[in-house]
Amino acid sequence: MKMVYGAALLAVSACAWAQQGAEFSVPHQLIDVGGGRKMNLYCSGQGAVTVVFDAAAGDAGWAWYRVQPEVARQTRACVFDRAGFGFSDPATQPNTAEGVAADLHKLLSAAGEKGPYVLVGNSLGGANVQVYAYRHPEQVKGLVLVEAQHEDETDRLDRASGGKIRQIYAMVAGQGTYCLDAARKGFDTDSEAERNCIGEPLQTFGPKLGAALLASERKASYWQANVDEYAAMGTSDEQLRKLRRPFGDIPVLVLTRGVSPYAIPGEPQTALNKTVEDENFAIQKEFTKLSPRASQRVVAGAGHVIQGEKPEAVVSAVLEVVHQVR
Repeated sequence: MKMVYGAALLAVSACAWAQQGAEFSVPHQLIDVGGGRKMNLYCSGQGAVTVVFDAAAGDAGWAWYRVQPEVARQTRACVFDRAGFGFSDPATQPNTAEGVAADLHKLLSAAGEKGPYVLVGNSLGGANVQVYAYRHPEQVKGLVLVEAQHEDETDRLDRASGGKIRQIYAMVAGQGTYCLDAARKGFDTDSEAERNCIGEPLQTFGPKLGAALLASERKASYWQANVDEYAAMGTSDEQLRKLRRPFGDIPVLVLTRGVSPYAIPGEPQTALNKTVEDENFAIQKEFTKLSPRASQRVVAGAGHVIQGEKPEAVVSAVLEVVHQVR
């Protein structure tokens, strides 16, 4: 995955975004989810419906820094850091969809947060919130699936691409291993490894949130969690596959990218790229079969991480679902 909140978001300056991001640069509630392991939760706003966000693979709750504050103007809104990311302690096992759903349930319960929930997930986070919805249907009354992971998408996109998707995924896995090795040795400032693995978060996210990302991604524990989570995606897919059934009569809004992450900017779209994007659209559309109140929306100008490129579209979608739940 209409209201007018998107227009207000577009008017916010880059400086204001940086100030807003500062709220996400420090831990908020560090809550014990068992065995002394603590997870970070940040909630703000008030309302009869609570929105909970989960980010893409390798990312923390701060991925939603351009979305959560705007949603919190209208209702309760929470972001959290999965184990090993942001300010949350690592877990003894890799993050899988079932494991994240179990962690999130413990986290919300221990924090005293109450449903009904609207869950929002991007990419791997989209698989996690689906599993949570299946495990706790009495709590979840709406879903916003932002380029959400589908249990069959790797196989289907690989077939559509003639085997290239798995090649790309193997490169990503190799990059994670390279960065883990570099983090264990220690990143030198302005080194090639730091540029390849971390980039320039201070320029992208502003001084406070950028510094938090930089500190996080310098840690070997972050890269270990990243590598383990990525390697466990097949397990997460299988967990979701075993649970797959209709969500019931709840609103489900599916946001699908309008820009291919595999296209070469400035170049005409190839036939192969069109085939892959058509298949991605079809995969995302299948989510709309899981509820009589489901719909799909293509977000023009946005790639896979829609909340980063077109946050106003995500805010609008979330508030639309919240309105339906109310």
